[in-house]
Amino acid sequence: MTGAAGSALAGGVLIGVAATLLLALTGRIAGISGILGGVLRPQRGELAWRLAFLLGLVAAGAAWLAWMPGAPPPRQGFPPVLLVIAGLLVGIGTRMGNGCTSGHGVCGLGRLSLRSLVAVVVFMATAIATTYVVRHAA
Repeated sequence: MTGAAGSALAGGVLIGVAATLLLALTGRIAGISGILGGVLRPQRGELAWRLAFLLGLVAAGAAWLAWMPGAPPPRQGFPPVLLVIAGLLVGIGTRMGNGCTSGHGVCGLGRLSLRSLVAVVVFMATAIATTYVVRHAA
């Protein structure tokens, strides 16, 4: 398997392995919003692993861009105001959903959580509706 499908498969496997190892070794869920929240409100003994996890996410993306020939560059040219608004909306939605797509979709579904299944269905329905509106109705 090569190209985008191979990259997606490899990325999915790495995400699954990282989430499994984090849960097995620390008892923590690999939900990015929770990990970032713990960096913003640090508790004793919690900061180092959270920073390492987040830095690993950024480093892995940078390494992929640097070492994968033909990797598509990140999209650019978005209005900064819209990026800030989008980020705030994601943060609000994460708070309302009691977690993010990584926590519910990767970890929650893997643990057979009904709450996570409902959250993922809502996330996906919202994403589908938003994509339709942005691409076809606007």
